[in-house]
Amino acid sequence: MKKFKFLLAGSLLAIGCMTALIASINEKKEEQTQINSVPKIDRWETKNEEFKKFYPRQYDSWKETKESDDIEDLLKKYPELVVLYAGYGFAKDYNSPRGHFYAVDDNRNTLRTGGPVDGKTGPMPTACWTCKSPDVPRIMAEQGDMEYYTGKWAKYGSDIINPIGCVDCHNPETMELSVNREYLDVGLKAAGEKSLAESSHQDMRSLVCAQCHVEYYFNKTDNGKGGKAAVVTLPWSEGLMVEDMERYFDNMNFKDWTHKISKTPMLKTQHPGWEMWKTGAHGKNNVSCADCHMPYKTEGGIKYTDHKIGNPLDNMETTCMNCHRVSESELLANINEKRKRKDELHKKNMKQIAAAHLEAGKAWELGATEAEMAPILKDIRHAQWRWDYAVASHPAFFHAPEETLRILGSALEKAGNARIKLAKLLAAKGGADYVAPTIDSKEKAQEIIGLPFDKLVEDKKKFSNGLLIEWKKEAEKKGVYNPKSTEGIVDKTSYN
Repeated sequence: MKKFKFLLAGSLLAIGCMTALIASINEKKEEQTQINSVPKIDRWETKNEEFKKFYPRQYDSWKETKESDDIEDLLKKYPELVVLYAGYGFAKDYNSPRGHFYAVDDNRNTLRTGGPVDGKTGPMPTACWTCKSPDVPRIMAEQGDMEYYTGKWAKYGSDIINPIGCVDCHNPETMELSVNREYLDVGLKAAGEKSLAESSHQDMRSLVCAQCHVEYYFNKTDNGKGGKAAVVTLPWSEGLMVEDMERYFDNMNFKDWTHKISKTPMLKTQHPGWEMWKTGAHGKNNVSCADCHMPYKTEGGIKYTDHKIGNPLDNMETTCMNCHRVSESELLANINEKRKRKDELHKKNMKQIAAAHLEAGKAWELGATEAEMAPILKDIRHAQWRWDYAVASHPAFFHAPEETLRILGSALEKAGNARIKLAKLLAAKGGADYVAPTIDSKEKAQEIIGLPFDKLVEDKKKFSNGLLIEWKKEAEKKGVYNPKSTEGIVDKTSYN
C-alpha cells in the first residue's frame, strides 16, 4: 500500500511539473511568435521609445547606455592636448565618449559646436551631426545627402533630436541589419573591400558600427546650387592603413586646420575603430563588434542581443570568456599590460609633439622662412596624425595592440626628427637657449594658445538657455521628439 501511495504521489508530482513545463513552453512559444510577427514599424520612425512595445528587452538594454554618464575631461587629464589642437575645436572641449544615450546631448553641449543664435550661425557644419542620431539618415532620405551636408550645424537643431538608436542599424520594416549612411558603401568600394550587398550577416554585425567608428573627413563639394557641402568622405582609396590615408591626404594637400602656433597644415583623426579592428586578432578572425560589445542574453527563455553597448570587460563572463580559455584574471592582466604600454608611448608622443609646435612657433618668431620650415612642418603633421590615429579610436590598444604600438613608435620618431631639425634651425636663428614652456595644467595650456575659454562658456550658456529650448519645443510640435524620453536627464559638461 505504501509503495502504491509513493508511486501515486510521484506520478502526480511529475504530471504537475510536466504541466507547468508545457505551460511555460507554450507561453515562451507564444511570446516568440509575437516577437517574430510584430507589425511593421514606419521606415523612418526615429523615436527609439516607439520600438519598446515590440522589442522591450532590446530597448530596455539600449536605455542602460544611460548608465555610462561620467564626464572625463581629457584636456584636464592631458593638458598637452590643448596645445596639440591649438586653433581647432578640440582645444576648447574634449571628453571621453559616454553611452550612446547621450550622443545628441553631448553634441549640443560641447564647446566645439559653439553658441549659435539661429540656423545660420556657429562654427560647425551640418556634417557634425552625422553619427549622432537616427534622424540623420531620415533627413538624408527625405532631403537628399547633398542638402543634408549643406549649411551650418544649427540648421537641423529641431530635426536631429533622438540619440543613436534603432534606425541607425536596422530597417524597422524587417528589423534586418542595415547600413543607412551611403558613404560607407562608397568607401568600401573605393578600398576594394566587399560592398554592403556582398557582405554576410556576420560582416554586417561590424559594418553597422563602421557607419560611424571609422576615419572620415568633410570634403568640400559643389552642392549643385552654387554653394558648398561638407560631405562625409572616407579616405580609403589608397588603402586602410595609417600610412595609406596619410598619403591620400598629402596627395590632395588636405588640411583640417592650420595650427595656431606652428602654422602646420594639420590633420585631425576621427575614430578609426573599424580599420584598426581589421588589423588585430579579432578582425582577422571575423569576431564582430557585436560579438564582444553586444553579446547574446537569455531571459524568460527568449534569446536576444544585449543592446547595452559598452566595454566588454564589464561583463567578461558573457563576452571574452565565450572564446578565451584562460581565467578572467589572467586575461585582464594581459589587457592591462597592453594598455600600460600604449599609455607610455601615448604620453611621450604628446609631450614631444607639443614641444615641437611651440619650438616651431619660436622659429617663425625669429624669422624662419617657409622653405626652412617646410620639412619640419611635414614631420609635425605626420607625427600628430599617427599619434592621433592610434589613440582617437579609444580601444585601439585592445583591438590591435601590435599595430597601435607600431603607429605610436613611428609617430614618436617623426616628432623626434622634427625637434632635431628645429634645434638646428633655432641655433642658426639665435634661439639656441629657447626652452618650450612646461604644460602642467589645462588652464596654463589655454593661456599659452590664447584661448578665450570664459567667452566660449558664456556663449554656450546663452545658447543652452535660449535657442536650444526653442529647438526642443519645435521638435515636439513636429512629432519627432517625445520629452518623456529625456525626463530626469541632468546635463553634464566639463565646464560647469
